[in-house]
Amino acid sequence: MIAYLTDFLWFSWDILIDATRGMLWPAVFFLLLGLLVKGRALFADMARAMAEASLNVQIMVFNLIFVVPLITVCSIALIKFVRIEQFTLIPVAAWDTLPAAMVIFLGICAGDFVGYWRHRLEHTPLLWPSHAVHHSDTEMTWLALERFHPINRFTTFAVDTTALLLLGLPPYAVVACNLFRHYYGYFIHADLPWTYGPLGKIFVSPAMHRWHHAADVQAFNTNYATVFALFDRIFGTWRMPGPCTAPLGVTDDMAPTLVGQLAYPFTARAYRNLWRRLRKTA
Repeated sequence: MIAYLTDFLWFSWDILIDATRGMLWPAVFFLLLGLLVKGRALFADMARAMAEASLNVQIMVFNLIFVVPLITVCSIALIKFVRIEQFTLIPVAAWDTLPAAMVIFLGICAGDFVGYWRHRLEHTPLLWPSHAVHHSDTEMTWLALERFHPINRFTTFAVDTTALLLLGLPPYAVVACNLFRHYYGYFIHADLPWTYGPLGKIFVSPAMHRWHHAADVQAFNTNYATVFALFDRIFGTWRMPGPCTAPLGVTDDMAPTLVGQLAYPFTARAYRNLWRRLRKTA
């Protein structure tokens, strides 16, 4: 038992070190981009967002140590199970007839479609308490992508990755899809006023996703996609009145601390709306 625990901790440590190194390039990129877009005003914005960014990093480290290793093991097991049982909707061999670039593109499209509907489920009363943690950032920066409750991390993996594997997509396409949507997720969470103009009707812009995080009743239940705004337009959830200047965050009574955020989905008050709905249907 001690040996397994030791191996797990060393595995977690390796993941933490690799992730820290992987964060350096995004940090440099968004710093330079922020200076280009905002100039000296960037430093005032960074100072204002420091407390929220610090909490995001704390949650990220917790997930890297305790959650990501478990997801990695589950992912390997899931890939082996799907391949051995050949439990796919599309034969694996069918993807081998297409160019790798096309397979990756189709994987990203499929991943964003699945992610759109999974994201909508996360805004239902049952899953909202864990997803509310992500929305609790009131000074949203690119680091807001790291503010995810462990439950939310698992639901994202369970739905998105399982769906892609069931489609028979090869592992390289699944990995490429997850990486692309992850790093593009950093971009749309960044504090940028960009709407993309006409292209904003096709692709999710930082301004569009910022409206998704707005503490504005008109913005609730809108803008669920990560890459393709087309999904929101097709399913009637697209809203883009321009750059978002509305306050951000949630109305949930959630402490802005690591313990408070992790504990929130396990409190009774987090499910008040769910209890009310159940009483109405009883």
